[in-house]
Amino acid sequence: MIFEDILYEERDSTAYISINRPQVMNAFRGRTMDELLHAILKAGWDKKIASIVLSGTGDRAFCTGGDQSAHAGQYDGRGTIGLPVEEVHSAIRDVPKPVIARVQGYAIGGGNVLATLCDMTIASEKAVFGQVGPKVGSVDPGWGTAYLAHVVGEKKAREIWYLCRRYTAQEALAMGLCNTVVPHEQLDAEVARWCKEIVDKSPTALAIAKRSFNASTEHIRGIGSLGLQALSLYYDTAESKEGVRAFLEKRQPDFRQWTGDSK
Repeated sequence: MIFEDILYEERDSTAYISINRPQVMNAFRGRTMDELLHAILKAGWDKKIASIVLSGTGDRAFCTGGDQSAHAGQYDGRGTIGLPVEEVHSAIRDVPKPVIARVQGYAIGGGNVLATLCDMTIASEKAVFGQVGPKVGSVDPGWGTAYLAHVVGEKKAREIWYLCRRYTAQEALAMGLCNTVVPHEQLDAEVARWCKEIVDKSPTALAIAKRSFNASTEHIRGIGSLGLQALSLYYDTAESKEGVRAFLEKRQPDFRQWTGDSK
């Protein structure tokens, strides 16, 4: 595959995969997800690779989720919602080696889900985490909600989704959403240090450990599959489309006009 939306590099037994759409805060479209899937599987099953680092280019954003300009009801690619998002999520979990999120800026919406799903997350002190789905007529069933509750606890997960607030890197660290926070200029060195430590470990032992960790939450895959079918139907409603229009028009959405509930 010729990559247009991502960068791929292998060095020191590590595969570095970066979403390269800084002009839209590294938001993903259908092609982006197809390229991520290809790259993760390529690196994940290459025995020369010990770990995978997932990141975004530039200083502003790790990833800000789905590109709303490519979201006219369904997104612009393949898959249940026009994005093969469930395949990318499964690939992160299924490849038999650690996947590390390198978060240097905004990890919002679907980007926050990607960072949550990675085995470990290393954040710059400039990183910002949060959800945005209910503000733009969307939600991430399964991994983005049920698994998030497994990571940060039920109360905090519900707060994240119901209120759509922003959280600093230190707040994310306190709730277990990332593993460590370092000064911005030390981020790459810290990521490289963690990857170097992984190289020295038994790949088979790490693969078994990852499978064991995954087993306790594997039922969430089914929740996500069912939820995405519902989400596909929701995306075709006037209520959901109001969220997309409001985002593109830079105004507050008026969802309740479509639900029959007056403000």
